[in-house]
Amino acid sequence: MLAPPRKDAPVEFKLPSMVTAHDAAQAAAAVLKAVSEGDLTPTEGAQVMGLVDSYRRTLETSELETRIAALEGQHG
Repeated sequence: MLAPPRKDAPVEFKLPSMVTAHDAAQAAAAVLKAVSEGDLTPTEGAQVMGLVDSYRRTLETSELETRIAALEGQHG
């Protein structure tokens, strides 16, 4: 028996904009609040938190690259 691939349902809740790695703390707090208020299930919250963490690491890497480039420019 063949079954169609599972499709997750989209979730909607307020998530603050993340421009810097520091903003991820506010986003994480928003996810926890959404779970605690029943807007997200714990599983959905964990999945969204994984996305927040992944994006945070991307922002941190970008910020570090900018800082390193600035330091290298000062010594070059």
